[in-house]
Amino acid sequence: MGQNLTKKIIVSHLIDGTLTSGQEIGIRIDQSLTQDATGTMAYLQFEALGLPRVKTECSVSYIDHNTLQTGFENADDHAFLQSAAARFGLYFSRPGNGICHQVHLERFGKPGKTLIGSDSHTPTGGGIGMLAIGAGGLDVAVAMGGGAFYLPQPRVLQVRLTGALPDWVAAKDIILEVLRRLTVKGGVGKIIEYTGPGVRTLTVPERATITNMGAELGATSSIFPSDEQTLAFLQAQGRAKDWVALAADEDADYDETLDIDLSALVPLVAQPHSPDLVASIQELPEIEVQQVAIGSCTNSSYMDLMRVAEILKGRKVHPAVSLVISPGSRQVLTMLAVNGALTTLLDAGARLLETTCGPCIGMGQSPSSGAITVRTFNRNFKGRSGTADAKSYLASPEVAAACALTGYLTDPRSLGAYPQVNMPKSFRTDDSMILPPGNADTPILRGPNIQPLPIAPALPEEIALPVLLKLGDNVTTDDIMPAGAKILPLRSNIPAISEYVFHKTEPNFAAKARAAGQSLIVAGQNYGQGSSREHAALAPMYLGVRVVLTQSFARIHRANLINFGILPLTFLHPEDLERLNEGEQLHFQDLHSAIQADQPFAVTLGDSSQTILVQHDLTARQASIILAGGLLNETKMKSK
Repeated sequence: MGQNLTKKIIVSHLIDGTLTSGQEIGIRIDQSLTQDATGTMAYLQFEALGLPRVKTECSVSYIDHNTLQTGFENADDHAFLQSAAARFGLYFSRPGNGICHQVHLERFGKPGKTLIGSDSHTPTGGGIGMLAIGAGGLDVAVAMGGGAFYLPQPRVLQVRLTGALPDWVAAKDIILEVLRRLTVKGGVGKIIEYTGPGVRTLTVPERATITNMGAELGATSSIFPSDEQTLAFLQAQGRAKDWVALAADEDADYDETLDIDLSALVPLVAQPHSPDLVASIQELPEIEVQQVAIGSCTNSSYMDLMRVAEILKGRKVHPAVSLVISPGSRQVLTMLAVNGALTTLLDAGARLLETTCGPCIGMGQSPSSGAITVRTFNRNFKGRSGTADAKSYLASPEVAAACALTGYLTDPRSLGAYPQVNMPKSFRTDDSMILPPGNADTPILRGPNIQPLPIAPALPEEIALPVLLKLGDNVTTDDIMPAGAKILPLRSNIPAISEYVFHKTEPNFAAKARAAGQSLIVAGQNYGQGSSREHAALAPMYLGVRVVLTQSFARIHRANLINFGILPLTFLHPEDLERLNEGEQLHFQDLHSAIQADQPFAVTLGDSSQTILVQHDLTARQASIILAGGLLNETKMKSK
């Protein structure tokens, strides 16, 4: 039996463990990326490791999230990040150069390489044949220092594509169809590998849209082969030398297979408030739309925006609709300016935003109260737009453009002939806003908002914890640690940002946590889905959360909890969640031996003799980290 592409890359990068299903493995990381909402913490952590320079082949620090400068905080973070990049040997993509995933695809990504990024949408690189994985900043810091990146050996799900997309059906509809079938939990513990004759019909930008939104499945990563389409993209970027042919063996083995006939797909949308609430646009009523936002790391490529320009050419945006467009990179923006497409967009009534994440993370352009907003983004969690009662629909650029023109949810097939847009023979390349690594003696600039890293204490042998908060299924990292223009600037100040932990669910959570001293959170399935933001673990740790007990976890968040010394436990019997209430005390005894034994153990409820059984599923490495109070503590202990 032959090897699939995922296994080929893992085997060539394996430095610890064996390829046994479910067992932990460590892989060598070739490239890394950070962005400014997570990067400051990552470089503070790298500095705490005491290493002079990064050891990866290529590491890049991007500024793309916190560019709305309503105070000094974001600007200070950017100065810190630029000086840290120079000091530690990274490339630095300046503000205005573009969104990390789009720029990395254009200028740095290489087929067959491994990429780790402190952003959950790092798997965008799978569109070019990379094994690209999102992780917390501390895992990225360790990888930059030459350490292995650890993950459970993933199952590989083959998505076999046949046929070709009809007119007005886009790559976004492919990943929405996968989400419709698998749900936001369907990719947990898996890498999604796309195969079949339909793959050849998709360009790299289309593939990147699909791998980008694989994060919403909870997948570890998503990947396409490196073929003639990949070569054409790299040639157009002036990087043909980076191309290698990569594909699964013809007789490759997979753990699961999902078949999708591209020719049978129709325009789809994800309804509020989850990316897997997918329906055909033609099935939905003509709901009035107040805002349309086109961009984000999912759909802001040159191909995407050229098609939007062709759809809008000679037409006007509906007077009741605000249409905002954020190109994915300076390359995209300048090419639209040169060929006149930018004028077409502006003439139609579009508003041009910076080449940043922008509205996708609630950084500006919040819709009006109760508004319907159609977005080409990857997430539509409640409140993520910055407006608590707005309803966000996720759609392709084609659907979004149609809605902007008509003022209601519209099937784009009603617009007539489909505009044809071809991949350019060459992209406009100008890397002057990417600064090369600087001198190792560069001083690091630290503004007053950049505070020292908080460190968790070692885990005690016995502890009694109150249930501070009880939650349901699919709790997102936005629920735990909200984003937005008010909160994101505090990312490098854990004491300040911790005031907003669970702010949307329980506005007084921070005060309650401080009063409790130490506490526990309980929840249902898929706790921590969404962003890689380690602040969703770091800030609760700062507030004294020692244990999170759930029915199941999302991969990245569970890893972040471990890295910061919070013990992630699951119910042996999921129905025991119903037995717990807020305020109840849970007594943990003989914790050290329980963690080292890797077996279910009993926890006593309150003052009664009643118990529930819990389990941790920690590897020996993870158990050592938890007992030490986090990865930084454990690393320092080993270095003594």
